[in-house]
Amino acid sequence: MITALILGILFMCFLIGLILYKKLPSFLMIYYLAVSALTFVIYATDKSAARAGEWRTGERTLHIFSLIGGWPGAAIAQSFLRHKSKKVKFRAVYWVTVIVNCGILVLLLTPEGADQLEAIAKSINLGF
Repeated sequence: MITALILGILFMCFLIGLILYKKLPSFLMIYYLAVSALTFVIYATDKSAARAGEWRTGERTLHIFSLIGGWPGAAIAQSFLRHKSKKVKFRAVYWVTVIVNCGILVLLLTPEGADQLEAIAKSINLGF
């Protein structure tokens, strides 16, 4: 649990470093923060629903949000809310989403990936 939290914090620091050294555009930090915050809220809502015996968020949805960049928020939720922190199968899939998301980020650091990222940024008028 705490390992995921530390990794999430280190990841965000690494992301800040990449942005400061102009290896990635700053909108990616905003993106990761927004998706992580949303993922945390989804986990918190699911935890509340579990306690109340109400409709729950599907594990697939939680994993999708981790995969698209919300895994740091999921790590915080798992650590502080103690939600989904003991289910071995869930945790295994969670770590796969972390690895895949980080792998995609590494691909964006290649020249080809940087070209694609720049094209995306230009298409949504974010600049690079």
